[in-house]
Amino acid sequence: MYYIYEKSSTYIMGKMDRRTGEVRPDHRQCYKTMAAAKAALTRMSKRYRADLLETVNDPVFRYGIAEANYFHKTIERKVAKRNLSSGIVYEETVNTPAHMSPASETYWSM
Repeated sequence: MYYIYEKSSTYIMGKMDRRTGEVRPDHRQCYKTMAAAKAALTRMSKRYRADLLETVNDPVFRYGIAEANYFHKTIERKVAKRNLSSGIVYEETVNTPAHMSPASETYWSM
């Protein structure tokens, strides 16, 4: 499996919205092959250039593609968060969903 991720924040990026051309972080989005990930990145880039006619923030330059295990072991950033029930500071990845994070009220209300 492969991910398209934002190089600056290491968020896993989701599919492009067909109406607006916007790409939002989505930790669930993965591609079976490198070719599928490259094709999705190319579609993002073509839509971006058609709308804005500039290459400063082109997705080809902002996003990277990595294999899932390599991404989680070496690329993905961690952030310090505080556990809501105990107050202990711990580290978790930036792509951890809110319902799986002890720093979120959603985690404790389930």
